[in-house]
Amino acid sequence: MTLSATRLQAVVFDWAGTTIDFGSLAPAGVFMEIFKQEGVEITIAQAREPMGRAKKEHLRAVLEMPDVKLRWASTHGAEATEADIDRMYEKFLPMQREVLAKHSKLIPGAVQTVDNCRSRGLKIGSSTGYTRELMEVVSPLAKKQGYEPDCVLCSGDTPAGRPKPWMLFEAAKRMDVYPMDTIVKVDDTVVGIEAGHNAGCWTVAITMSGNELGLTQDEAAALCADERAARKTAIEQKFKSVAPHYMIESVADLPEILDEIDGRLQAYGSPRQARS
Repeated sequence: MTLSATRLQAVVFDWAGTTIDFGSLAPAGVFMEIFKQEGVEITIAQAREPMGRAKKEHLRAVLEMPDVKLRWASTHGAEATEADIDRMYEKFLPMQREVLAKHSKLIPGAVQTVDNCRSRGLKIGSSTGYTRELMEVVSPLAKKQGYEPDCVLCSGDTPAGRPKPWMLFEAAKRMDVYPMDTIVKVDDTVVGIEAGHNAGCWTVAITMSGNELGLTQDEAAALCADERAARKTAIEQKFKSVAPHYMIESVADLPEILDEIDGRLQAYGSPRQARS
């Protein structure tokens, strides 16, 4: 199928919490352990708050939180320096690599959704806050489960990561896809949705399989109806601050959204008109 410039051409997926690692568990636990080793324990909420950023920027963002900054200064006698961040980042990489193999299972429906995208003639891009070294662990495991994107953009491949648009621009270049509003960005983090907007893409936020809920698949399934509804509402409210075009519970729900976006593109004849 040949796609015109007024039709969708590509989808760019995040990794942890979007296509792999239900609950985005691998990064959060490692961040908590690193701060514990520094004598300044952080909460799971603090560990998750900057999720989606490059990992060194993530460390810096946690250290800028008023409560963490105060406790760090009390413990170490001064605020954290760049040398401290560099030291913690050096510890992060091997620790993260060690746990990745346990947290690289594909999220249910991911393969079927990607197959659906390819049946539409769409190219499949991906971006992540993981480094290339870390993705050398993740990518082969994903491939064994049936997921292999056309390109993988990692932390360090562009001048800066999310919320800046550079990884999306680079993905578009590598896939030879334009204009940007024929691309859909799917992400489970606020900064990922911001990056999508900044790049001029359609944006789809993942609410229940990713970082914002932060539960394993079994834990999520065990929530009572009222608790599940309350958490979903809170997550949707948080995402509304960055106004994604659509919100879905998991990647398995994406095909219906693609139908809607593609219908809008065909009806209006121009991506920019369809987005207005």
